[in-house]
Amino acid sequence: MEEVENTMESMMTTEIWQGKSLSDLLTLEFLASAAGSLLGAIAILLLGWIVSAWLQRRVSSLGRKNKHLDEMLFDFLASIVRYVVLGFTLLFVLNTFGVQTTSVVAVIGAAGLAIGLALQGTLSNVAAGVMLILFRPIKIGDFVEVADEMGTVKQINLNFTELADLSNVQVIVPNSEVWGNVITNYSTNDKRRAEWTFGVGYGANLKDAEAIIRDTIMADARAHADPEPFIQVTNLGDSSVDFLVRVWCNASEYFAFRADMTRQVKEALDAGGVDIPFPTRTMIQASS
Repeated sequence: MEEVENTMESMMTTEIWQGKSLSDLLTLEFLASAAGSLLGAIAILLLGWIVSAWLQRRVSSLGRKNKHLDEMLFDFLASIVRYVVLGFTLLFVLNTFGVQTTSVVAVIGAAGLAIGLALQGTLSNVAAGVMLILFRPIKIGDFVEVADEMGTVKQINLNFTELADLSNVQVIVPNSEVWGNVITNYSTNDKRRAEWTFGVGYGANLKDAEAIIRDTIMADARAHADPEPFIQVTNLGDSSVDFLVRVWCNASEYFAFRADMTRQVKEALDAGGVDIPFPTRTMIQASS
């Protein structure tokens, strides 16, 4: 019995937290102080959560109110603001319980380094996402070609870029592949130059052929007269004389305009009696 009493006395007097023994922790004064700290921590957490959400909405609304500001950039900044506020809130909560926040920050830094080394690929996507959002080489709604994928940009976040291809199929491209490769943005400029090559026979009247090509294309409302179109013979092929044609149009009409003119010029050349050659092969049988 005496040994049990000695053991119990030793347990009650041993320091277990911040220089206090179990007997000190079981006093009403300490329990009241702990309850106060817990209520204070809950109040700080609620206040930090509310303030962070409010600041996030305010920062995001700045990008939506002004059409000259990039909405995507402000959504990104709003997320950073919220996480920063929540991080400071957590430090205040720990400080309420007497935890040394400087040591906590050091531990978090060491853990962050270890996690960063383990997640190099993921972090490279995050870093590329930050660059895409800050420098904005592409925006939501742009028609682009990146990492051998072509489509309309639907979403850009910190990890990946979402495209909808020409068949409206979702394509997910990691941000490191987007930022680390050539980006072709077809939506940046409002005008594009359509280009064709039309071949006519060597016996064709080149002046008539040029007039037919010019009249057919320039009669279309989508063709721009300024800058002046380029229609010239640029190659003497094996079986054809080739006209290189370059005409400016609105970027949004480029694909339809180019396809329509390919057909209409062919039909106009046929109607004008201009021969459009195709490769032929003559077989000569040797006499025995």
